[in-house]
This record gives sequence, structure tokens and C-alpha cells, in this order.
Amino acid sequence: MSIERTEKNEIIRFERVTREYGTGAHVLKAVDDVSFAIREGEFVVILGPSGAGKSTLLNLLGGMDFASSGKIFVGGDNIVGLPDDRLTEYRAAHVGFVFQFYNLIPTLTAFENIALTRNIVKKPLDARNALEMVGLADHADQFPAQLSGGEQQRVSIARAVAKNPTMLLCDEPTGALDSETGAVVLEMLQGMSRERGKTVVIVTHNAALANAADRVIRIRNGRISAVEENESPKAVSEVAW
Repeated sequence: MSIERTEKNEIIRFERVTREYGTGAHVLKAVDDVSFAIREGEFVVILGPSGAGKSTLLNLLGGMDFASSGKIFVGGDNIVGLPDDRLTEYRAAHVGFVFQFYNLIPTLTAFENIALTRNIVKKPLDARNALEMVGLADHADQFPAQLSGGEQQRVSIARAVAKNPTMLLCDEPTGALDSETGAVVLEMLQGMSRERGKTVVIVTHNAALANAADRVIRIRNGRISAVEENESPKAVSEVAW
């Protein structure tokens, strides 16, 4: 599917999106009448406590969950209601996922884990170049068990970037890391936005990261409590953890 801009610089727009689970008297609104927009190339933080609906928002945007109502535009296309084959095409071409627990295949080397993207997209980045981007060119032949947690997460970022996607969606990407290693990973993700023009959306409960974001989307009980644009975002390295 093609990606066309809805207006200058805007790449993502949620319009009155709701995601309900259950039926009758037992309906849970994980996301409740949510609207916001994100510009291309922004470093965005979705912030809120556990159970607020952060991951549901990310899964809706990534095409891994389905809105009960509303519209989700990525460029000129509303992805709500797309058939499965179109959603698969959308995820493959436009979404790079980074998860908390890496999801690397343990029997494949770092290089091989990244090279798998050749089976998903038509024009992936070279796997070795992707490893160079995250500073792990000399770890190409190592297996996940031979890498630290931070190195494994950097491989997972390289794998996401190798797809050359429109956006990187990151669900608590530092949740399994110590603060120092986590800061390195977040600095790398911010660099993907600043230096490579990728739209990066990070779900977290870490309020400190808000200071480094171009846009902060605060969510509580499934509803947006605030959307803040930061005119002077800090570098991740400048944020006090």
C-alpha cells in the first residue's frame, strides 16, 4: 500500500478511536475515544501507568489489534477495517517493532536474525549495515546467548531498522535493562529520529523520558489526558535518570 501525507509533515492521526473488550455488562474500554496526531520524524513518548492503555495504542497503530470504532490514518490510508492481507502488507512495509524482551531467535546469529527481514520486505537494508548503525558490526557472528541484554536489544533495533520502515514502534524497550544500558538504547532510538528521519513512538511509564521527546502523549484509564509538544527536547544523554 502507498503512504501519502494527509497534510504537511503529518504521518499518523487517530480520530476518536475506541478499543473495547468483552460484551454486555462486562465491556472494558482499553482505549476510549482517543484522538491525536504525530508528525513525520518525531520522537514520541506515550506515557502512563500500567494498565492505562499504552500498549493497546501501540498495537492498534502497528496493526496487531483492531479498533472497535474510529479511524487510524497512517499517511493517507485508514488502516481500521483493512482485510488481513492488507494489514500484513502494512506491517511488513511500514512498521518496525522493538519489544521489551528482544524476541531474537536463539539458534541464529545476530546477522542471521537481522537478515530474516529479506523474507518480509522487498528492499531491506543490508544486515551488516544495520549492525553498524547500532555499533555491533563486530558481533555479527555471535548468538543471542553470547550477547548482553543491551546488545540483544540493539540487535532487535537493527532488525527493525533493516526493514526500512516508516516508523519504529517500541513497547517498553528498556524495561528489561539497567538504567545505564537503557539510556544507551534510548539514545540510539532518538538518533534514529534525529539522524535518519524515522518516526519513533515509545511506550513507557518512565516520566523522565518526556524531557527528551518532541511530543508526549499522556494516557490514563484509556483516555488521553494531555498531548504536549516540547519545543526544546533534551538529548537522552542529558536526561537525569
